[in-house]
Amino acid sequence: MEALATYRAMWRDLTEASATSDVASPVLDDHAADGALELMKYGLRKAEKDKVVSKGAPRVNPKVIRATSQEVVLRDCVDDRHWLQYKLNGELKNKVPGGHFRADATVRHGEGGWKVADLYMHETGSC
Repeated sequence: MEALATYRAMWRDLTEASATSDVASPVLDDHAADGALELMKYGLRKAEKDKVVSKGAPRVNPKVIRATSQEVVLRDCVDDRHWLQYKLNGELKNKVPGGHFRADATVRHGEGGWKVADLYMHETGSC
């Protein structure tokens, strides 16, 4: 299903941008738009302000909640135990080991194809 591939690609794009906390990364809008894109940029701006970057990658395993020909609603339990924030000197930002958090996403089909339009990331431990 193309919507699932788009969701996974959005996470790869975010992972790439978060390696340098680059809010201007040209890949961010490849698979995200609207609120999802703004949420990712917000997180990257915060990371840049806090002078941290992320290393590793999250693991995603989305499930389709409902789908039409134009919109797919997904729920995921993202594993970020291997996607942690580091200070610019290479030290871990904190002693928090990462965990699992629920992510709800809506992927919509529009003129540019499928894009994640809505994304909500719940707190760590929410799944």
